[in-house]
Amino acid sequence: MQPDEQAAPRGPLAGLKVLELGHYIAGPFCTRILADLGAEVIKLEPPGGDPFRGWGSAVAGNSVWWSIHGRNKLCAEVDLKVEAGREAVRRLAARADVLVENYRPGYLERLGLGPEQLRAANPRLVVARISGFGQDGPYRDKPAFGAIGEAMGGIRHLTGHPPGMSDLPPPRAGISIADDLAGLYAAIGLLAACWRRDGLGTGDGAVIDVSLVESVFSLMEGMLPEYGLSGKVRQPAGAAIPTAAPTNTYPTSDGGWIVIAGNSDPIFRRLMGVIGRPDLGADPRFATNAGRCENVGEIDAAIAGWTCARTAKDADAVLEAAEVPACRLYTIKDCAEDPHFRARGAVQEVADPLLGRVLHPGAPMRISGVAPEAVVGWTGPAVGAHNALVLERLAGLDAAAAAAAAARGEEKLR
Repeated sequence: MQPDEQAAPRGPLAGLKVLELGHYIAGPFCTRILADLGAEVIKLEPPGGDPFRGWGSAVAGNSVWWSIHGRNKLCAEVDLKVEAGREAVRRLAARADVLVENYRPGYLERLGLGPEQLRAANPRLVVARISGFGQDGPYRDKPAFGAIGEAMGGIRHLTGHPPGMSDLPPPRAGISIADDLAGLYAAIGLLAACWRRDGLGTGDGAVIDVSLVESVFSLMEGMLPEYGLSGKVRQPAGAAIPTAAPTNTYPTSDGGWIVIAGNSDPIFRRLMGVIGRPDLGADPRFATNAGRCENVGEIDAAIAGWTCARTAKDADAVLEAAEVPACRLYTIKDCAEDPHFRARGAVQEVADPLLGRVLHPGAPMRISGVAPEAVVGWTGPAVGAHNALVLERLAGLDAAAAAAAAARGEEKLR
């Protein structure tokens, strides 16, 4: 499917015009959320396409990840280093409600495309800016990727084993969590700004400043006030957390793992009954979460003794019957084949002209009146697929200017 063949998804953001000047993950992830919700998203890529098109596995040279990353977006090539390309940005920004960018601070200003310049022509424009450290502060100009956001934001310190248990470095989450978080916060911030502008009727645009570091830092729960009050620094706890018990990942007889969260008082008692240890369920030491946290080693040992005698699937079934929150660790194969994911449209099979039939994740939010299968209007398109539509019809450039905007130029920044 392509936009000329089928109308874009008509979600709650239908009519919202978004311009994306982003690359790699954070900015494009933000606009993917908006596009899934029905916004018109125009993604401007450098000639040859977003470098992200080369990431991950590929089929006949086409990135599988791009199929999701670029879905529901109008994609056109624009070289920001030539005047024709900058003029295309100015024209598209003049008709846009929102602009999302994730370049290093100061880059767009050097091009004459900073928020002040663009909002001079379109005061209603909301600009969401995503960067490693934010648009100001002493680290503003330092380079950063998501891994740096994890490190400085505090989460990488917590993802390791408890002190003394391993010499291996703390692992990353396995996904680009800092970029995704920043994209989510940018989407929330710009929608709030749009509400102020349109819902409250101020008519004013805004600039949203989101950093990778602060996006991760926002997840640190009560650790900051704990430190401020007592100097306490939370340490890595491996698969558990120090604030609730029992909640951990336990080994099974088939070499698998199962997560069990029995950290409310009644659930804990049910769990102890299931594993044949009602004595622990009745023990006054374990009557409250605080007491269980103090004695978590004894509880975890009892649970692990039970899980080690069962396969992950069997343990999962027994715990489900007892209404104890539990789940074996899913691989992507498990997710793709699970009937619950399929029933809710979280896994969908769609037609991709570049890849063939391919699985896509649905939107993680369900909104009444929008069918889950309607979220994916079209998959990530080929490089320059919408050059004419975006540059000539929407930006209003003549054919020569559109060609100049999309062709890599030699003009250098001062």
